[in-house]
Amino acid sequence: MLPDFQTLDQFRALLAGAPGPDTAALAQARARNGQLTKPPGALGRLEDLAIWYAGWRADPRPRIVAPQSIVFAGNHGVVAQGISAFPAEVTVQMVANFRAGGAAINQLAGAAGAQMSVVELELDRPTADFTQGPAMTEAETVAALRAGWQAVDPAADLLVVGEMGIGNTTAAAALSLVLYGGEAGEWTGRGTGLDDAGLAHKTEVVTRAVALHAPTITDGLDALACLGGREIAGMAGAMAAARQLRIPVILDGFICCTAAACLAETQPGALDHAIAGHSGAEPGHAGVLARLGKEPLLTLGLRLGEGTGAALAIPVLKGAVACLSGMATFAEAGVSEG
Repeated sequence: MLPDFQTLDQFRALLAGAPGPDTAALAQARARNGQLTKPPGALGRLEDLAIWYAGWRADPRPRIVAPQSIVFAGNHGVVAQGISAFPAEVTVQMVANFRAGGAAINQLAGAAGAQMSVVELELDRPTADFTQGPAMTEAETVAALRAGWQAVDPAADLLVVGEMGIGNTTAAAALSLVLYGGEAGEWTGRGTGLDDAGLAHKTEVVTRAVALHAPTITDGLDALACLGGREIAGMAGAMAAARQLRIPVILDGFICCTAAACLAETQPGALDHAIAGHSGAEPGHAGVLARLGKEPLLTLGLRLGEGTGAALAIPVLKGAVACLSGMATFAEAGVSEG
């Protein structure tokens, strides 16, 4: 059973005390991999992925049979600054589309055999405009983290989280800038399709917001409260709950990875149970992945979010695990090891 938390400090303590992989299962999976009917290292990165997965599931011959995909939806007060090509009403409309099964993530989660759910986070009450003050109070941040924490199915054996929220690439750019430095232009992209003037304005908004909040930010959770959104906090909460449950996570796009960064910049090693599903077209995505030390499985030019790139990577991980668990060893197959 998952522990609960009511404050950000209690959440920090849970991050600090989170479990690691099972060392016995890791050793057994590594030994088995060395005995399979193939030349050493012939399956490349698939071998490392399967061993990593086995360690987190505490099973040297695991299977992936119950993936879960969760889409978190939230609205952002910074939309009032004119940083999006679409109005905030689109968030509500897209949630209806998710529930009707009509979005890209519905198709990709279904194709990967993942159970999909949608978590709406106070869509009628956007976060505050973070150019004027913090996006969320501590209580609001904790509530969004807890929504994600409670959305994870303990019976799942793999987790993908995605998001929907008009304005959230602006929040992601601001989070990346305050956590990793550089210039706002390195992190700020066109989002849903801004023209050059719109992109310049969005970049200026990100610069101004970070200048306002940076002096008070000491870790990733401070950044999340000041510059994030409810759906970003929801994703962070779900990833943290998955760690408690030893459920491996596949990270999605730029916004998902900035949620992950808020955990990593609060507690080193907080993402050891996570891999990167893809590197997308949003300009900040590759930069965040590099700082997280995560090598993407796929590079397909995606910039949709919703968990789509991570869902596409599920079959890759399933294939890796199937080889580790299902292939015969040389002894079992009666094949000479050479």
